[in-house]
Amino acid sequence: MLEDSVKKLKSPKSSSFSSLSKEQIDSALELLTSWFYEVCGSVSVSSIEHPKFRAFLHQVGLPLLSGKDLCGPRLDDKFLKAKAETEARIKDAMFFQVACNGWKTKSCCNGEENYVKFSLNLPNGTTLYQKTFLNGGSVSPKYAEEIMWEAVQETCGSGLQRCTGIVADRYKAKALRNLEIQYPWMVNLSCQVQEFASLIKDFAKDLQLFRSVTENCLKVAIFVNNQSQVRSRFQKYRMQELDYSGLLRVPSSKCDCQKDSVAVSVMLEDILTCARVLQMVFLDESYKAFERFWNELEAVYSLVKLVRGMVQEIEAEKPLVGQCLPLWEEVKVKLRDWCARFDVTYGQVEKIVEKRFKKSYHPAWSAAFILDPVYLRKDASGKYLPPFKCLTHEQEKDVDMVITRLVSREEAHVALMELMKWRSEGLDPLYAQAVQVKQRDPLTGKMRLANPQSSRLVWETCLSEHKTLRKVAVRLIFLHATSCGLNWSCMKLFSVNGNSKIGIEQAQKMMFIAAHAKHEKWDLPDEEEKDRELFRCEDDMLNGVFDDAPSV
Repeated sequence: MLEDSVKKLKSPKSSSFSSLSKEQIDSALELLTSWFYEVCGSVSVSSIEHPKFRAFLHQVGLPLLSGKDLCGPRLDDKFLKAKAETEARIKDAMFFQVACNGWKTKSCCNGEENYVKFSLNLPNGTTLYQKTFLNGGSVSPKYAEEIMWEAVQETCGSGLQRCTGIVADRYKAKALRNLEIQYPWMVNLSCQVQEFASLIKDFAKDLQLFRSVTENCLKVAIFVNNQSQVRSRFQKYRMQELDYSGLLRVPSSKCDCQKDSVAVSVMLEDILTCARVLQMVFLDESYKAFERFWNELEAVYSLVKLVRGMVQEIEAEKPLVGQCLPLWEEVKVKLRDWCARFDVTYGQVEKIVEKRFKKSYHPAWSAAFILDPVYLRKDASGKYLPPFKCLTHEQEKDVDMVITRLVSREEAHVALMELMKWRSEGLDPLYAQAVQVKQRDPLTGKMRLANPQSSRLVWETCLSEHKTLRKVAVRLIFLHATSCGLNWSCMKLFSVNGNSKIGIEQAQKMMFIAAHAKHEKWDLPDEEEKDRELFRCEDDMLNGVFDDAPSV
């Protein structure tokens, strides 16, 4: 210790505050604090006082900062600047859609999430964060309706008709419906991420195959985990085959297996992955007698993966309202293929899917599908016409109903006449092809529309003769069909400051700054995407383990 002190006194300091100019120090601190705000929730504010971080600041010649420095005037200045820029964007937009996400609890076992995020979707494709509402748990539909309308009023002021509608992950049947009845210019939608995710719960509840497989897997898992001799052999062989030990994961006794699809699918995956291990545990012929069990397990797990894959795709793609009908057709086709592959009667599956489809359906789906030039179809004569042939008779009537609801009584007749013209003439082939041009996304490798805003621009320019119908089209086709989007890591700030009014205020400001920063770099992959890319090699190694599991 004494020698170290002598060495420190003898050796010159590696850096000092004087080695940097005031401008350089101010610039460095500005960048540092901006980074802290932009990654809010991922990095704790108090970590700026970590001894090693403070040593780093000293080493590079920067003054030390405290958590209070980040939560004081610097935070206020950043927030006011971000808020002013956001308000300017909202003011420039002719109209917008309110999105609120977080009403739906994430798990039936882990308590209820009590943070509802409000954001605004603009016609140019921009999404702006608005605020986070702390609801203290589940709320009544009436209270949710009041909160939603309050969010609309805060943004619109006196121009309430600038809000084209709300998309939310809950309260479709009551709060959203009531607001639509009171304010007929609004189109209020349910989040399709939640609707598709609910399909797994529907199958768990109403599909006999799913129920029997879940029950049988639960029996197997409990038997293996609770019988000491069996458990010992299982852990031994699992270590040999898969290089890790442990028990089979089962849903908590507090969970309803028909509601907690995540816990059930984890159990199914565990048992399926351990098929060879279980074969080694049960050496007698009884194992072979369960061939039907393994086939049914593979079928159900494949069904869960199918639906979950679509949920993840919807979450990533954030489809617009016009894409809802094609998405539901896509899942029906995939389920027919699944039934054919596993020799399951489609009738029962179809009944479950149709029931969920009807719960989720909104007449605006059909109207947007018809009005969005992306979905025009080329006929035998070479015309690009709206796909009325894809609609049922009831859905055709929905198109008329939505259009007449979104215009004044005086304009309703004119709008329907223009719709007839749109139906018979469609769009100039050159413009239709330009709207539908796709290009490969360099990040995902998927084909995407080259010009996502072209549908709206076509209605505003090339189809200007449809004066009434285009007013409906431009308000309708940009609407989002999902309400998700904000990174949940930001919610940690509210967990830490949940009982402090000042703390919540500071958390709101930091979250606003972080969301604003994400908008500024919207064309870059986010941190989660970069992390996935970074650890993809690790995932590939793990996938190799699963690939080695026997086919059942």
